[in-house]
Amino acid sequence: MKPTTEPATLTSASFEDLVREMIVRLGEDPDRDGLTRTPERVQRAMQFLTKGYKEDPEALLKKALFAVTYDEMVIVKDVEMFSLCEHHMLPFFGKVHIAYIPNGKVIGLSKIPRLIDIFARRLQIQERLTTQIAETIQKTIQPQGVGVVIEARHLCMMMRGVEKQHSAAVTSSMLGCFREEQETRNEFLSLIRNRANGV
Repeated sequence: MKPTTEPATLTSASFEDLVREMIVRLGEDPDRDGLTRTPERVQRAMQFLTKGYKEDPEALLKKALFAVTYDEMVIVKDVEMFSLCEHHMLPFFGKVHIAYIPNGKVIGLSKIPRLIDIFARRLQIQERLTTQIAETIQKTIQPQGVGVVIEARHLCMMMRGVEKQHSAAVTSSMLGCFREEQETRNEFLSLIRNRANGV
């Protein structure tokens, strides 16, 4: 027999009510001084951390496309990223490196960190985040190719489970010439590893 649905009191509860219930189930007193406003704070925090669901990544990029004759690699590296793991809703954070080779159009540089935030401000896994960024750039400006690398630390590994404090995950997505041409891919990977240039 299938389990019954949740009680009406839970299904119709506000976000703050649900957080208050969670506090109770954790064995705490939601009415003590330090916790009385926690449900409100958690709601505001979660709305901010998941605001990417309400934003359109393609529309963002289309607002800042510029026609150029430049056809060399454009790299934006070391962009800070914070997201929430969809499995435990714990943070993961790190740096994103993006490169593309234009095919008549470039993206305004400030839009690349904003594109990252749109996808990072959702419940995510690092692998999906990597491909979403690459595929959106490829679809929107149709460059010769796109490369995305993300290096991140996951609190679900650091605080719980295996509790490995210095572990990091690295994911990549290579499209177009970055996938097809080893020389192009190697140039990108070499440039993002070179931290001695002060950039």
